Amino acid sequence: MKQGSHVLSMESESEARIVSLALTGKLDKTDYEAFMPKIEEQIQQHGKIRLLVELIDFHGWKFSGLIEDTKFGFRHFNDIDRLAIVGDRKWEKGMATFCNPFTTASIRYFEHEELEDAKTWLHEDLDT
Repeated sequence: MKQGSHVLSMESESEARIVSLALTGKLDKTDYEAFMPKIEEQIQQHGKIRLLVELIDFHGWKFSGLIEDTKFGFRHFNDIDRLAIVGDRKWEKGMATFCNPFTTASIRYFEHEELEDAKTWLHEDLDT
């Protein structure tokens, strides 16, 4: 990712239709411009995808990032099958509940030490 980005890493498992993001700091519009094309490419290829979002020293969104996040939610309301949020703060856990109205995805929150559990959950029942 570009220097100064709040996207630490992004990986996709094409055969498993899983996209993993590691995010830090405060997200802005340029961060969404960096990772959205890859997510949309996976949606084009597979239809519904599964998303792992790991929050590392995450501080939320700048206004431009919040706008992009909202647009993403509306545009891809039905495109995410499962969303695993991995973090370590109480408010990050609350994001799992906050996201519910913006997606049809099954959403679960995991603590950082449960990262492998999150990955296992995302891989469950991929053939169905």
